[in-house]
Amino acid sequence: MKTATIRLIVVLATLSIVGITITQGYWVKRAFDLKEDEFERQVNTALLNVAQQIFSFSGTPSPANNPVKQLSTNYFVVMVNSEIDASLLEFLLRTEFEKRSIKTDFEYGIYDCTNEKMVYGNYVALREAVEKNSIEKNLPKWSNQGYYFGVQFPNREAQILNQMGIWIFSSLVLVLVIVFFSYTLFVILKQKRLSEVQKDFINNMTHEFKTPIATIAVSTEVLKNPAIIHHPERLLNYATIIESENHRLKQHVERVLQMAKLDKDHIELKKENVNLHDVIEEVVRGMRVPLQEKGGEVILNLQAEQPVIHVDKLHITNVIYNLLDNAIKYCNSNPMITIITKQNIKTLALEMKDNGIGIQDADQRKIFQKFYRVPTGNVHNVKGFGLGLNYVKQIVESHRGKVGLTSQPGNGSLFSIYLPY
Repeated sequence: MKTATIRLIVVLATLSIVGITITQGYWVKRAFDLKEDEFERQVNTALLNVAQQIFSFSGTPSPANNPVKQLSTNYFVVMVNSEIDASLLEFLLRTEFEKRSIKTDFEYGIYDCTNEKMVYGNYVALREAVEKNSIEKNLPKWSNQGYYFGVQFPNREAQILNQMGIWIFSSLVLVLVIVFFSYTLFVILKQKRLSEVQKDFINNMTHEFKTPIATIAVSTEVLKNPAIIHHPERLLNYATIIESENHRLKQHVERVLQMAKLDKDHIELKKENVNLHDVIEEVVRGMRVPLQEKGGEVILNLQAEQPVIHVDKLHITNVIYNLLDNAIKYCNSNPMITIITKQNIKTLALEMKDNGIGIQDADQRKIFQKFYRVPTGNVHNVKGFGLGLNYVKQIVESHRGKVGLTSQPGNGSLFSIYLPY
């Protein structure tokens, strides 16, 4: 799939998600407002009925104006100006609220207008039985004419939300759809990146195999000439070239096969007691030719007093080889490489510092990923598969060790490996 097409899909998908979210939010808000208005109307109607019943019981004429006043979203007062029986008031409030499906707890208070103070108050949980509360409570009664009562709903929002079940359910479904949609986009982008990386890997692998094959083919054509036997120096030279290129091909094949094995869930390690210093010296001797070609030098500072650890010798050898090979390849001048070993309480530390081109911070987080190579534009002066450091990380972690990187562009890199004893 083309990059422009994927970009268009991502933009349209993002706009769709944002649009759906805004629409859902708008309708949920509208539904909440409607439920809120309905709640307030039901409460006003219930309180008005309570007031009229109190007027009827006390024989006081009903006022011309509406006695119910809403002072805030959840607080209402009722001007009765007649005698108030607290037991009767609570019973009427319960009855009217339950009749209108107002199932949230409420508080009420009776106020003395003359002394400007509250004379009685109670918190009512509608879950309790009406008969039980009416029998057990011996509530007072006031016969003065200067009283009014107020009702407050501390859990008003919960009552409204309980009535919005379908909207809450649809919102949860929308959230699941958005999460699934976002995950799908993430998978698409990840697959696109993986496809590009694998394409680069195939291109690099093709080049890496074609070059030695072509060199071997040319050398073979020369060796097929019968006259070559009269020039032993040329014969030896071309035979050496074939041997070198064959060794190069073998290394490429081994590297790819190593990564294929690591793709399995379990890495089989053949652990044995290995002297890490001996392994380091062996690898350095094996890299003598590429070092000489670039005029490089390896300084060994092996400080560990106990260099023997229980590891897989073949894999640890390959780890050190990969790090040393990178230090030589990614250097624009004469490679100066320092290898240090340190002994800690529980681990043996191996540090390899070079004077290479360095790695930027953004690439350091990705450098250990499979197939990843630091972008160099159209310049491909250093070939590789992007497998070496991923192999290093997997092998070190399979030994329950850790690998770290410290680097700055132009100032070289420091790779640190910690292997447990």
